[in-house]
Amino acid sequence: MDGHDRVELAGQRTDLAEDRTMLANERTFAGWMRTGLAAVGIGVGFNALFEEMQPSWLPRAIASCFVLAGMVVFFLAERHSCIVLERLDAHSVRPVRRMNLRLVVGMMSLGSFVLLVSLWFLV
Repeated sequence: MDGHDRVELAGQRTDLAEDRTMLANERTFAGWMRTGLAAVGIGVGFNALFEEMQPSWLPRAIASCFVLAGMVVFFLAERHSCIVLERLDAHSVRPVRRMNLRLVVGMMSLGSFVLLVSLWFLV
């Protein structure tokens, strides 16, 4: 194997590594989103379990903290994934579009916000 073949193989391995990193980034984004949804779910569950607690605003306030934490996680997931996507070039895989990431995060955040408003005003 001469030097030219080695350089070509190294380039192919680098291309495949970038593709694997893109796929890992998508799995990481999904993990962050699951974590955010778990935080929102913990907030809703806490409010449901302790709604009789006194003062009456305390369980809603604690639940709100969890819902807001979930919304922050959603935003950070999108930011982190977009930063990684900007640094990499796709070779064999088609990366997720940044607009799709933003759409998912926007919908999750909107749903969490509506839930937050309903905790305070529809009880």
